[in-house]
Amino acid sequence: MDQNTIAIVWDFDKTLAAGYMQEPIFRKFNIDADAFWEEVNTLPQLYQAQGIKVNTDTIYLNHMITCASQGIFPSLNNEMLFDLGKELVFYPGIPGIFKTLRELIASDSKYQQFGIHVEHYIISTGLTSMIKGSAINAHVDGIWGCEFIETPIKSRLRGADEAALENSSIQQIGYIIDNTSKTRAIFEINKGSNKHEFINVNSRIENKDRRVPFSNMIYVADGPSDVPVFSVVKQYGGRTFAIYPSGDITAFRQVNQLIRDGRVDMFAEADYSEGTQAYMWLTEQTKEIADAIYQYLRTEAEKSASVPPRHISA
Repeated sequence: MDQNTIAIVWDFDKTLAAGYMQEPIFRKFNIDADAFWEEVNTLPQLYQAQGIKVNTDTIYLNHMITCASQGIFPSLNNEMLFDLGKELVFYPGIPGIFKTLRELIASDSKYQQFGIHVEHYIISTGLTSMIKGSAINAHVDGIWGCEFIETPIKSRLRGADEAALENSSIQQIGYIIDNTSKTRAIFEINKGSNKHEFINVNSRIENKDRRVPFSNMIYVADGPSDVPVFSVVKQYGGRTFAIYPSGDITAFRQVNQLIRDGRVDMFAEADYSEGTQAYMWLTEQTKEIADAIYQYLRTEAEKSASVPPRHISA
């Protein structure tokens, strides 16, 4: 591995976009968002009473399927989610900062010598289909999110038909990301298993052989739910940045506590426009990482070059 990649990894809800991405779904079906989330928040206790333990981060996915089956979200499928993703509204400076950070490194001839470049990734407990339908999709190199299956594959047991079950709405959960499994995605980027299918994320790989060392990573997120990833990235030498909505004192206190606890390196208001604190911090950190990579790769190149033969004086 050349280890010439700078990976900037982003959370989504309240980090890139204000609020939760499910808002367009509720608007489309005229459902009160607070009522939906209130129901979701009661589900763990209700299922516990049945002796069933559920994942509190992703139980909302099950409830969305329930709502689809009850006709509350009629015909909700991945295509509809993709289209609703076009309605997502981002904080100022998004997605412009994605292009800025990429071009900041790509336009410098010094960094071009060793192919140093920026990649953007999103790791979210939200819905992959909506993220892919949003304006951000064209600017990212990979997305980890939650995914639905709308046409489950039939079982072939007892000679059943092999064809997929035909249905126009979401039926099953295909993939989930919760606040803990976000760290798995981070290690996939670190080891390169997201780029090379022959690399398993659980394989033992020496740090010098990993595609993106943690020291080449920046993780950007909004709060306490991201502590597992903040901790991993920071522990192994990466850089961490917290975002809070302008004027939100509760969110400010949360990210301020993250600083006190040593979870993040810096925080700022959710505005990525040129000249803002978020813009300046991200551009400076990206350049610092690029300089460190350049120096390391140049030193390694110099060490690998043998001394050419020369005339021996009498």
